[in-house]
Amino acid sequence: MRAGTLATAALIATAPLANADLVVLQYHHVSDSTPAATSTTPSLFEDQLGMIESLGLEVVALESGTRAALAGELDNRRQVAITFDDAYSSVYQTAAPLLFERGFPFTVFVNTDAVGRRGFMTWDQLAEFANQPGVLIANHSKDHGHLAQKPGEPEDQWQARITASLDGAQTALEDRLNVRIPMHAYPYGEFDHKLEQAIAERDWLGFGQQSGPIGATSGITRLPRFPMATAYGQLDSLEHKLLSKALPVAADQLPSAVISDNPPELAMTLPDSLDPGRLTCFASGQGKLTIQKDGQQVAMTADAAFNSRRFRYNCTYPAGDGRFYWLSHQWVNLSQPED
Repeated sequence: MRAGTLATAALIATAPLANADLVVLQYHHVSDSTPAATSTTPSLFEDQLGMIESLGLEVVALESGTRAALAGELDNRRQVAITFDDAYSSVYQTAAPLLFERGFPFTVFVNTDAVGRRGFMTWDQLAEFANQPGVLIANHSKDHGHLAQKPGEPEDQWQARITASLDGAQTALEDRLNVRIPMHAYPYGEFDHKLEQAIAERDWLGFGQQSGPIGATSGITRLPRFPMATAYGQLDSLEHKLLSKALPVAADQLPSAVISDNPPELAMTLPDSLDPGRLTCFASGQGKLTIQKDGQQVAMTADAAFNSRRFRYNCTYPAGDGRFYWLSHQWVNLSQPED
């Protein structure tokens, strides 16, 4: 365990648990006519915004909200940030008018090579957004490639590839829109330790696609967001997500997202204030996981190997008042074909 992990773990064990954390919602298309796996219907999107209003949640800008949550500065303020990946045209046509009507800030993560192509926003539309108060335009790579180092990929080739994609997108956003926001959303939500280091060296915040809120123990290069495609954003489960809190486990004690064994093991240490017997975890497509406990240390491994490129272990813990602590760990199997 690294020194930073020890310091964070000691802080968690002795300090009161945070009262509120930042929930980040992740969207792609807002449309009835685009692929269901990455789409939220307009009617559901409007209902989701209505639930945010009815719960009295504060919708905040992503960067400032994330930094406040990481610093443990939210106290009892319950905040939400709204994000869109890829800059699809439905964001401009359908989602944005509903957000502007409510005065809700939002962020669009842009893969810059796609701008102006069929189904994507244009540079003029992005410029219009960039000039609106409360709208952030940020980096989603140049080419939307899989950025984790490929098996057998030489180090110099990988470095050249991610430099072109990460920095090429940032340069395009600065040249075309005069914006240089220090945030990146990983294409497909895929990252490994080396890619996280590349994001850290640029002093950027790195956002994934694993679910969960952002709190003081979250990792700045593997920040969670709740996917809001229609299958995952239904109102019967949305309230639990909107009111959730980050499971107080130091992010740097968690393993790499890239698996070395299949199925992989997830191990972590819970703070003394939490009873390991009340933790519940599930694996994608396999259901409830058996949790091994040794004091405050817990470990879990799925019963069978996974044949998908990406999958998750999702853990929750009751936090009182019908709320839950939440942690999701996304795994990436680089031996499986890219999307």
